[in-house]
Amino acid sequence: MEFLFADWLGTPAWFWLAFLAIVAALTAFDLGVLHKEDRELGIAESLKLSIFYIAVAMAFGAWVWIARGAEPGMQYFTGYFIEKALSIDNVFVISLIFTYFAIPAKYQYRALLWGILAVIVLRGLMIAGGAALIAEAYWVLYIFAAFLVFTGIKMLFSGDDSIDIANNRAIRFISSHMRVTPDLHGHHFFVRTADTKTGKMVNAATPLFLALVVINLADLVFAMDSVPAIFAITTDTFVIYTSNIMAILGLRALYFALAAMIHRFHYLKYALAAVLVFIGAKIFISDFVLDGGKFPPVLSLGVTFGLIATGVGWSLWKTRNEPSHG
Repeated sequence: MEFLFADWLGTPAWFWLAFLAIVAALTAFDLGVLHKEDRELGIAESLKLSIFYIAVAMAFGAWVWIARGAEPGMQYFTGYFIEKALSIDNVFVISLIFTYFAIPAKYQYRALLWGILAVIVLRGLMIAGGAALIAEAYWVLYIFAAFLVFTGIKMLFSGDDSIDIANNRAIRFISSHMRVTPDLHGHHFFVRTADTKTGKMVNAATPLFLALVVINLADLVFAMDSVPAIFAITTDTFVIYTSNIMAILGLRALYFALAAMIHRFHYLKYALAAVLVFIGAKIFISDFVLDGGKFPPVLSLGVTFGLIATGVGWSLWKTRNEPSHG
């Protein structure tokens, strides 16, 4: 049993195994018990599931705090709050994608599940790559920090960019290199269908698969903000990965809870912009103003949570008289 206590990326292996067991159990329970059949998820049920996932994430963060100390615990919560807030922007994009491909609500949840499973792997690869880069060349962290400051400032002054799904390069590539059915076939990503020219049965992708591809590509774009942001908080690979994945796991429930009212979070982007600038600037302050001293983790957590909470509260108050889009 010595392997359980072996160091893996700076953390005992049993920590990683325990986390992966939690992720597997949540996914199996979600797909195999709660959603064995395709059905539309109501707002009330979505809110309950969101609260459940947040409670699990908070409990896991408390365990990190107790088992590994206050500093990793605070870093976990800081990363979690940033990723969760960025997920609200992700909800808006996912809603546009499902609308474009005319995906009924009862099939969206299963598509999101498979999308998140892919994200778990892709985020792991991105985080592992980032950790390896920083371990070899610490100055890469300054590039991450500068990128965050630039992105935050750009977000402050940019308008609401429209998303051109129809001209997405991945969609055009798949459509030109694979057979794609014009209609949905339930929750299936691929089906056997008759070739229009030869009449032979062939494999073909469905619009649900195209939606899944675009959702995962959109997440890669969002990861360009969230992954550097968490590296600017800590270089602890375990804290980075677990905080990211815990926030992402609740994205399915969050989507159905917020999709109809996502327009009410218009002002949150300014809070997120301020968070990205703050997190990026923190690296330069720590290394060049504090002479390599640590920026107080409790201050990072407090500022991050305060900015996000203010952005959410201000958005809901400013749009309190607007109807929900359903």
